[in-house]
Amino acid sequence: MNTHDTTSAAVLEQLRRRSADPRRRILLTGATIVTMDPELGTLQGDLLVEGDTIAAIGPHLSVDGAVVVDASGAILAPGLVDTHRHAWEAQLRRIMPDVDDLGGYVMTTLAGYATVYRPEDMYIGTRLAALTALDSGITTMLDFSHNSRTREHSEAAIEALRDTGIRGVHASMGPHFGDWDRQWPADLTRLKDRYFSSDDQLLTLRLATLATDEIAGPALAYGSELARTAADLGIGVSVDAVFGEASSRAVLSWAEHGILGPDVTLIHATGLTAEAWKAMGESGTTVALAPTSDAQIGLETAIPAVDEALAVGIRPGLSIDVEVALASDLFTQMRALLAIQRMRAVNAAYGTGGELSRITTRDVLDFATLQGARTNGLGDVTGSLTVGKKADLLVVRAEDLNNMPLNDPIGTLVLGSDARNISAVFVAGQPRKWDGRVLDVDLPGLRAEVAASRDHVLNTPAR
Repeated sequence: MNTHDTTSAAVLEQLRRRSADPRRRILLTGATIVTMDPELGTLQGDLLVEGDTIAAIGPHLSVDGAVVVDASGAILAPGLVDTHRHAWEAQLRRIMPDVDDLGGYVMTTLAGYATVYRPEDMYIGTRLAALTALDSGITTMLDFSHNSRTREHSEAAIEALRDTGIRGVHASMGPHFGDWDRQWPADLTRLKDRYFSSDDQLLTLRLATLATDEIAGPALAYGSELARTAADLGIGVSVDAVFGEASSRAVLSWAEHGILGPDVTLIHATGLTAEAWKAMGESGTTVALAPTSDAQIGLETAIPAVDEALAVGIRPGLSIDVEVALASDLFTQMRALLAIQRMRAVNAAYGTGGELSRITTRDVLDFATLQGARTNGLGDVTGSLTVGKKADLLVVRAEDLNNMPLNDPIGTLVLGSDARNISAVFVAGQPRKWDGRVLDVDLPGLRAEVAASRDHVLNTPAR
């Protein structure tokens, strides 16, 4: 073992002792660097972090006064980006692994469990989801927080993101069912002033909404009024449950009213019409796919709409969606999307002699990093290892049993790696995982809190 690699307690102590120094330098050496920057590609060399920012990338960098981390035998990669997860549900993980359809999820979780959540349950679920994200290499997570029953519920979700050190996007929405204070969306102004006053911080704010009034009524459905609220606050919009004919009609209405665009993300986008896709492509609207959610829950066609997105020039981000029925990591999403799309491409051409149009491992890694960041409104901040961007990065062991030998680094990341191979995670230059363990987590204490919260939710009648 090299005493200067990401297993070294001494190196971690150096990093943490100087964590508040904006001039602190970290030099990661000897790595295979998958930058996901189209101009840099993949290279062998070193990466320098100054403060919270990537300062240099190249071979044989020489830097005085840096904390040196030997990353030989490892891949440096951008942190992964989750564009849509209902984080508050995390203590209900896999409670319905064989969910039959969207209605089953909605009535069990949103009309049932959600109605008894207290602010402390919001905090515990969101914190658990964020810590798990960090463990699996997700450095940026959009929390589609659609259980904001009171001001305190919103605050608890935001504070959970803050306390984990993840780059968090709080997308706030009122609940679908049950009693709530009707403080949303007016309370967004207060939340922005209190928690999101700076543009140079880990947390950002978005408005979360639904595509249509089919599930929860018109108050939560995207339209001109909510678009105006977001514009007045200068924040982006994330629109969930975008699928089918009703959503297609809504998309065309939004295009007509000029409320589509790069600051708007449409989630799922399954089973939409060609006309809707054309409007989305022409407006530069972003898309967050949820590959396993579409397929497992059976949303509309049940086929992730990657081909439709690419056909109109949209490179989508990827997302987890609901942990009550799905996996928690983006490696699963990348592999599922890759397999589904390539299956469809081969099947469509089978027996015809037609040309195949298949996505690649580089495509899905691009979706999970650079395009995810762009989808979350953070394309200039994170998503690639680029000089001037924030130092959100992973150290992935390429010589572990399941990864050796390293032949293709992108293929290894997408098809071979998982959380166990991630030796270190940095968010804005701060170590959040080291020697394979998420830092600053009292696991026995967390386990007790999660179990107590889950038991409260399961044993309290819906209201």
